[in-house]
Amino acid sequence: MGVHVAGGISGAHMNAAVTFTNCALGRIPWKKFPVYVLGQFLGSFLAAATTYLLFFNAIDHFADGDLLVTGTKSTAGIFATYLPEYMTLWQGFLDEVFLTAILQLCLFAITDKKNNSALQGTEALVIGILVCIIGVSLGMNTGYAINPSRDLPPRFFTFIAGWGKQVFSAGNNWWWVPVVAPPLGAYIGGIVYLGLIHASIPRNPQRLENSAARDQNITVSSKVPVTPISSTPASTQPNPPLSGSVPLEHF
Repeated sequence: MGVHVAGGISGAHMNAAVTFTNCALGRIPWKKFPVYVLGQFLGSFLAAATTYLLFFNAIDHFADGDLLVTGTKSTAGIFATYLPEYMTLWQGFLDEVFLTAILQLCLFAITDKKNNSALQGTEALVIGILVCIIGVSLGMNTGYAINPSRDLPPRFFTFIAGWGKQVFSAGNNWWWVPVVAPPLGAYIGGIVYLGLIHASIPRNPQRLENSAARDQNITVSSKVPVTPISSTPASTQPNPPLSGSVPLEHF
């Protein structure tokens, strides 16, 4: 819904990694970067606060009144991502780089008018499906932060709301990875798309609405006898035009 609400005003990035990539590639001036990020961080922080207020009773009941970051009763993961025990810090870093690269590459494809972009008005739906697909298929390892704006502000909210400083120290000080890795991954994904895909698109592509029409060539088999046509014109009498008819030469 954020794309529909703010798309016509700001482009509705809602992702500091996407904003960074657009600035780094010269698509947005750098002077707008802090404004975008400030808006994203503020919105994300308020969203975390709203979620906490709406589900405070459920969170309190689930964890028996404790606000835990790790363990079977942990609830901090509702708001931010945390590294699982079976992964190292750098494995998680590379995971976030890879996932965000996929996200940015696909975002450029979805919005590239020279390519097979999404139909106008459907971008929000397509982008939403894209994020869901990334999360469902690849998000198990790190929780697919793929966006500093959706991880750091809620993490800071949990710090001041009672979860404590462990929100920053958990997972071998994991907190900085969702801040640094996504911009790097988004930049890589953007470079790959612009360098390998966008640059290869013809400037004036000839597209046929019906691709089957390409091969519709009419031929006459040599085995079919052709009856010669007399060169002498047959004597014909023109039919009188119907009342109110339009002369043929007007077509």
